[in-house]
Amino acid sequence: MLRDARSRDCERVFCLGDLGGFGADPDGIWPLLRQFGVECVAGNYDIAIGRGDPDCGCGYSDPHDSEFAQLIYDYTRTHTSAAFARWMHELPREHREQIGGCDVHMVHGSPLAVNDFMWESLTDDELRERTTASGADVLLCTHTGIPWQRRVDDTLVVNVGAVGRPANDGRTDTWYAVIELDGGNAIAELVPFAYDWRAQAQEMRAAGLPAAFAETIETGWWTTCLEVVPPRERARGRFQVYRDALPDLSAQPAGRPVVPLFGSSVFPARLWIYTNFDCNLSCSYCAVASSPTARKRRIGFDRFTALVDEAIIEGFEELYVTGGEPFVEPAIVDMLEYASDRLRTVVLTNAMLFTGRRKRELERLSGRGSLVVQTSIDGARPQTHDSFRGDGSWARTMRGIEYGRELGLPLRAAMTETALNAAEVKELRTLLAKHGVAGDDFAVRPLVRRGLAEDGMEVTDAVMVPELTITADGAHWHPVGGDVGSSPDLLVARGRDVTLRDAKRAVVERFLELRQADGSLPRAYRCAV
Repeated sequence: MLRDARSRDCERVFCLGDLGGFGADPDGIWPLLRQFGVECVAGNYDIAIGRGDPDCGCGYSDPHDSEFAQLIYDYTRTHTSAAFARWMHELPREHREQIGGCDVHMVHGSPLAVNDFMWESLTDDELRERTTASGADVLLCTHTGIPWQRRVDDTLVVNVGAVGRPANDGRTDTWYAVIELDGGNAIAELVPFAYDWRAQAQEMRAAGLPAAFAETIETGWWTTCLEVVPPRERARGRFQVYRDALPDLSAQPAGRPVVPLFGSSVFPARLWIYTNFDCNLSCSYCAVASSPTARKRRIGFDRFTALVDEAIIEGFEELYVTGGEPFVEPAIVDMLEYASDRLRTVVLTNAMLFTGRRKRELERLSGRGSLVVQTSIDGARPQTHDSFRGDGSWARTMRGIEYGRELGLPLRAAMTETALNAAEVKELRTLLAKHGVAGDDFAVRPLVRRGLAEDGMEVTDAVMVPELTITADGAHWHPVGGDVGSSPDLLVARGRDVTLRDAKRAVVERFLELRQADGSLPRAYRCAV
């Protein structure tokens, strides 16, 4: 990196501290600093080692973060010579100078504290507190290890990154900043730098440092000290929580200490797509307010297939297709063919439109083991079901179930439980078993107070596990909140063309914000069986 900086005609090189906090050879840094004339300010590591402190003073509050920080600090302290430690002890805590007509202030953490984290996600007001404390034209910092820049009023704030650790961006490159100062103007360029990361990782493993540290070097993803990272920055990374935070992983054999949220029990790799919102029925408790007169909001074949392709890239393992009534969509059979050729697919339908042209088209889906048809039936008796869904709907749904069975399609059914039909669960289970829907293929779900429903359980993103849902309006936390009109609180990203990658990040960020508020984990509410 030092040679790279010289090749860019940098006149001076500054290091903003933490000289040996993430490597196998802390003492090897000192001669390089001298050889290249690097001007240094002290970071919290340098202060701690120079004083002989028992810990790094990094500013972590989470026990897991502190445990990993202690491991690497103990190693660094043990492998730092007394002479280098004395040199660190004499380093200034900040550097301030007029350069190119600009008042430049260099610190490790921030003007407030050496271990203050200046994250990109800080608001302008939070940054303004720090720029006001500085008063400089240019404020340069590091400590977080993630580079960024932003102007706050008249101050250019630059987190210059770190050259000893990747920036949790999936790249093995590390980062530094080149600041051009001339005539009172300041321009910053954040520079990625490729180096021999394999050698560094090999040295760390040979030194007996925990594998998690070397893995960060090898992959560019942080595997330790995650809880200190704010939701926005953490959502961009591959891993979000320590494995013992998730009950389904804590009992498994020890492995990597951190895990991604996506693909776990608290964010399953299940994608929902609303093909449309218009429906042939007007159910009195529809969670997404669908009806024959609802705004159609059809997603279209091209967008649907693009989402399926992206879902595979993004690691989704199953797809749920719903509406409205999906079989109102003219291209639904084409959509289901495309999806089930590539992913395990479930289509949710009232099974009442399996007639005429649709019935003939459905024959193309015959025998597809990768496609499941799930219907809703809300009573063992016609009068019970019809009281929710309209006269004659029970009989038509049962005929639809029979037709699906004739086609050899795997079938499931779900009942929305209310005070009016709760006594019929056992009777309905017996009835459906006679039609090939038995065991776990039948489920009873509670009524939720969303959409048209005036009663039912209250569900919010704070208590409900996310299941990413895409509609023509954007991305939503869960399929029960797919109607942006009645559930605007469950919209996580607006826009017809929002990508699944961005939608996943938005869900993870919101999840972390909610978890950060009270430390709890939400529960699953399954729309599908």
